[in-house]
Amino acid sequence: MSSVSSVDNKQPGLVTYLTKPRDSRATLSKSSDTMAGLSHPWQELSGEDADSIEKKTTGGSSAGGSGVRNGVGLFKRGDGDHLSIEMDAVTGHATGPAPGPAGFASGPAEPGAAETAASAVSEYKVYKRRFFGLLQLTLLNIVVSWDWLTFAPVASHAAAYFNTTETVVNWLSTAFLFAFAFITPVVIYVLHLGPKKAIVTAAALILVGNWIRFAGSHSSSGGLFGVVMFGQILTGLAQPFVLAAPTRYSDLWFTNRGRVAATALTSLANPFGAALGQLIIPFWVSQPGDISHMVLYVSIISSISAIPSFFIPSHPPSPPAPSCETPKLPLRASAKLLFKQLEFWLLILPFAVYVGLFNSLSSLINQILLPHGYTDEEAGIAGAILIVVGLVASAAISPVIDRTKSYLLAIRVAVPLIGLCYFIFIWMPGTREGGGGVAGPYVVMAVLGAACFSLLPVVVEYLVELTHPITPAITSALAWSGGQVLGGVFIVVSGALKGGEEASPPGNMRDALIFHAVLALAGVPLPLCLGLFGRGEKLLLRRVKSDEEARRGAVEGK
Repeated sequence: MSSVSSVDNKQPGLVTYLTKPRDSRATLSKSSDTMAGLSHPWQELSGEDADSIEKKTTGGSSAGGSGVRNGVGLFKRGDGDHLSIEMDAVTGHATGPAPGPAGFASGPAEPGAAETAASAVSEYKVYKRRFFGLLQLTLLNIVVSWDWLTFAPVASHAAAYFNTTETVVNWLSTAFLFAFAFITPVVIYVLHLGPKKAIVTAAALILVGNWIRFAGSHSSSGGLFGVVMFGQILTGLAQPFVLAAPTRYSDLWFTNRGRVAATALTSLANPFGAALGQLIIPFWVSQPGDISHMVLYVSIISSISAIPSFFIPSHPPSPPAPSCETPKLPLRASAKLLFKQLEFWLLILPFAVYVGLFNSLSSLINQILLPHGYTDEEAGIAGAILIVVGLVASAAISPVIDRTKSYLLAIRVAVPLIGLCYFIFIWMPGTREGGGGVAGPYVVMAVLGAACFSLLPVVVEYLVELTHPITPAITSALAWSGGQVLGGVFIVVSGALKGGEEASPPGNMRDALIFHAVLALAGVPLPLCLGLFGRGEKLLLRRVKSDEEARRGAVEGK
């Protein structure tokens, strides 16, 4: 054990609980804090959690056998009372007395084994191949969001084509969002195993779902709405696998100097796909009979984008940063710890509300603007402005956040601005009738997009930082799941608030916009309370600190 202790002293960011005796609960609690690079004890585990951690590491149990692969290694029980770590075939195998990725030996240590292990784990590298997976995840997020809004920009033509009403057509978007919540537990488990499994699953669902939708809309004289809905639900089941994957992917392939930018690119590709749908689809559909051809075009684009997913690498040959080597807590223990953390709730609740409002606004923008004299094309441009300006703003801000780690400042600026934009937008559709043209809605959409899109990657990465070493699969999936469910609820409520034929103008959605504004303003105070009331120490960036301490320990040990 002297060799193991020596290595651990040189690698303070590594998790010592992998070498704990079975009956040592005090060591477990202490080492959990060591793993996170912190001293405060919110992460202490119960005896039941300790047993869980001892039996499994990254999502699988290994009672005397193998655990589940987490990017770079496979954890399994070794001889005696300790756990050993078996490296993946790409990086070699650490069996017998050879050190594992954390420098631990599974048997009697040979002379110099500790020093060799410390040197090995202090060498980290990023690989260019990470951009292939990043590009593929970006493409999948684009096409799955385009699939979501395939029918929303031309709801009136779709209703005529399927011989139904616009309210029923809205359920194609709503069911897509509710499918997210249904599949979330599976998403968390699959993402916990690794991002490639989630990406491949999404690609398969996108391929099948799109062609089923085309089969249901093959005729120029009408379509089978039930078949189209089934295909739409399948594509909806694909979305959470890729929408929740960016933080997991960036955690595995990138360092803390590029994670926010990587998460921003892949996460914001999702609303970018929605913008493409809002902008392009109205030009493809000028009459109900064009619906079938439009679905065919979307299916072809989605298929071309999905097929390369099966060829991306599953994990890097070696970790890019010390925190990537930190074994993530088991899902059950992670959930118990996460739900007790106040900061998690102060972030995830407003995030879910704002994502839900964005989904509702994106789905209903045509129905919000058309009663006031706007055309389908003008409404599509408004939706595109919301997203394109947001993407540009996020592209400018994300690298700055990567360098400065000023997550909290970005949140405190963006959240009040979002609430104010929803409040002002109540009056914007009516400016067209007063001679104001399209300028009012376009300007508010631009500011709202910049604030929302700058906020999204910041929040999901900040959640990972505050909750490390809880797997990003949990925080990301829960945050997005809440937003998708609320988006579906908001669409249904907004449809019920739509004005009747006697309203002025008929069919206006002013009450729905008031509903949006009230929710947006109600979410503002929560994130503004972060760090207040003596809880400033809870905002420590745990993953960044883990990387810094591990690297500092490796340098001092040489």
